[in-house]
Amino acid sequence: MNPEYENIAAQLSSCIRYLAKEGGLKPGAVMVLGCSTSEVAGGLIGKNSVPELGDAIAQTMIETCRELGLRPVFQCCEHLNRALVMEQETLDSLRLRQVNAMPVPKAGGSAGAAAYLRFEHPAVAESIQADAAIDVGDTLVGMHIRPVAVPLRMNGQAPRVGEAHVTMAYSRLPFIGGSRAQYPA
Repeated sequence: MNPEYENIAAQLSSCIRYLAKEGGLKPGAVMVLGCSTSEVAGGLIGKNSVPELGDAIAQTMIETCRELGLRPVFQCCEHLNRALVMEQETLDSLRLRQVNAMPVPKAGGSAGAAAYLRFEHPAVAESIQADAAIDVGDTLVGMHIRPVAVPLRMNGQAPRVGEAHVTMAYSRLPFIGGSRAQYPA
């Protein structure tokens, strides 16, 4: 990894670990990453894609998620309708609808394109309902979290990865029933 991206990788890894812990994610849980390398590098989303940075981010997400027993998934940009890159095994086990696309930096995003090349058996799905998500650079990943999404801040603050704003959320089970319903702790 390029030494100038090591701090960015450490920031992202910290976010992944914090979200996994605070969200109570169990092994096998799915975590989506939406990432604008343009924003991480201090530019405007969609305007200054940085493929080498995308690779460092993909490497960090994949390695940290695997270390925690999580399934990493990458949101593509709007040019691929925010499709999702993952291992074929994840797509198959979740019975997701596969689409025929291969992300590249200018149509899919640098992180999604890098993840596609890093995965052993990459696949692209049309949509997902993940257990948690990290949005680096305001890429709008909320559509990929299953209800009920719970926003998460690190120590009461919105973290940053490089120059990009980070939003995180995990899902919890919906509470159903009325005033007489009881819930386990």
